Amino acid sequence: MTSPTPTKSTRSSRSADASATPASYEAALEELEQLVAQLDAGQLPLDQLLGRYQRGAELLAYCRTRLEAVEQQIKVLENGEPKPWDGQ
Repeated sequence: MTSPTPTKSTRSSRSADASATPASYEAALEELEQLVAQLDAGQLPLDQLLGRYQRGAELLAYCRTRLEAVEQQIKVLENGEPKPWDGQ
């Protein structure tokens, strides 16, 4: 018997991984930067271009949500009064 050849499901699982929630804000930002570089290069076929754009929109929404959550936590810690950053 020969070993099975990769099928569409293998490709689907890779694309499913790509649309998974990022492990962290930093991971999302890194992936987003890579996507922007790919889009800027202008070398992607149209179908991949659309997929990368959609993934970028997902990552951007994730990053914004994480930033807003952290901002809310900071406000709670500061009793609702933002404090100026002194850079030290």
